[in-house]
Amino acid sequence: MKEQVYLYDTTLRDGTQGEGISLSVDDKLKIAQKLDEMGVHYIEGGWPGSNPKDMDFFKSVQELNLKQAKVTAFGSTRRIGVEASEDQNLQRILQSGVKAVAIFGKTWDFQVTEALQTTLEENLNMIYDSVLFLKEEGLEVIFDAEHFFDGYKNNREYALQTIKKAEEAGADVVALCDTNGGSLPHEVASIVTDVTNHLTIPVGIHCHNDGEVAVANTLAAVQAGARHVQGTINGYGERCGNANLISVIPNLQLKLDYHCIDDNEIARLTSVSKYVHEIANQVAPSNQPFVGKSAFAHKGGMHVSAVLKHPETYEHVSPEVIGNKRRVLVSELSGQSNLLFKAKEWNIDVDKQNPESKKIIEEIKEKEHQGYQYEAAEASFELLLRKGLGHVKEFFALEHFKIFVEKNGAETFTTEAVVKLHVEDQTVLTAAEGNGPVNALDNALRKALEQFYPTIKDMYLSDYKVRVLDETDATASKVRVLIESSDGRENWSTIGVSANIIEASWYALVDSVHYYLMKHEDEIEVVINDTDSKQIGIINH
Repeated sequence: MKEQVYLYDTTLRDGTQGEGISLSVDDKLKIAQKLDEMGVHYIEGGWPGSNPKDMDFFKSVQELNLKQAKVTAFGSTRRIGVEASEDQNLQRILQSGVKAVAIFGKTWDFQVTEALQTTLEENLNMIYDSVLFLKEEGLEVIFDAEHFFDGYKNNREYALQTIKKAEEAGADVVALCDTNGGSLPHEVASIVTDVTNHLTIPVGIHCHNDGEVAVANTLAAVQAGARHVQGTINGYGERCGNANLISVIPNLQLKLDYHCIDDNEIARLTSVSKYVHEIANQVAPSNQPFVGKSAFAHKGGMHVSAVLKHPETYEHVSPEVIGNKRRVLVSELSGQSNLLFKAKEWNIDVDKQNPESKKIIEEIKEKEHQGYQYEAAEASFELLLRKGLGHVKEFFALEHFKIFVEKNGAETFTTEAVVKLHVEDQTVLTAAEGNGPVNALDNALRKALEQFYPTIKDMYLSDYKVRVLDETDATASKVRVLIESSDGRENWSTIGVSANIIEASWYALVDSVHYYLMKHEDEIEVVINDTDSKQIGIINH
């Protein structure tokens, strides 16, 4: 039977100390619900004595009726010279209504004498009195041994005295904290091993990531005997963050054979990670281990060829197990295997012996050399692939476009685009204004096409990015334009490259519209106005 490791999540408290992280009470409640659904054992909601928002959370969370997780409060040992029963912070913990609490105390003699400016003996009394008081009030008590690893390395005897005091007072768990995040895995393993020989209660681990080894330190601690793990979702936290539970959990459960959460809940890791990133208004790193968009993305042709035969050749776990998915990227490094994978993904029948597939690969490599980057514009790549195989209808063709920009005195700029297209054997001329040349072009293009393909009214440009490819050429540099479009149901990205930003934008716009029409070809009802006319003018604004 697998040994159980208990998960203590502190995203809602320690995680919010990270730069740029701020959660409302409603945000914290939503995250708490997700953590409970995933099977986390403890959810630290905040410090009741520090701000009114945390106290509001503790009142509101009682209405969630969490199925498994225990909501815990956070606090410190009593103040110097104050009875535990009279300490305001400890009283507020009781007022929060929680059944479990984590209180931290100093375990490094340097911190006691310099930061607290009290005696080593008084610090031991503060730990003992605080734990005893909370235990007598019926709470489960986790003692967070702050700065334990630094304290142990500087004064082992005193550091051990502090956690023994917590145990004597009735603490249920002693969590050893690498508060400054400077310890290394071999140190953590050695110290945790020693501690477990001196305590009879469970030992926990709380690591910070200042040396970028918080996850490794956590795994080392568990292998050395810790059975209580503290961390945050996505590694949020002060300075460089905390141990990332999104990485800790699969490493412990899938690789080291411990039990953290139910096997069927492991598949929630990717969705929970993304959900918390979204709630916290953070950009999810594409290279985040296990759950990132790039975690199972394959680019090199030889890699893709091997993965298609045996995924384990370049994947350390199956992406589906943790709710992620395999992706194959297309670039100048691509081979035929990349092309075949993407074709299969899009239900395109490609003959491996077809010389057209080799032509497409060569075209991709040439375009990437020009500055195209299909990894970020899969709609443009799918169009390129389908066109190369002759699978795409030519919905329209450009004859010419013109853009007019005018500024009179202090008045704002006005921009107008005129577009002349050939559509369904007819010629259509349209004009439209916009907020800048690209918006005007977009408006004119779609206006020209709406009478033929009415469904195009549903699509719109949702994002626009420009990157200069070679800054040494100054204003003559090539630019890469990435456009994201949407119809409210799905999003797609297209690309254009040119030394002229308007031309690059046009290429990306045309790809975006062609892609949408291709995807909705079965729904399109072609409406031809004035079938006897060879030119349709729509110059009204």
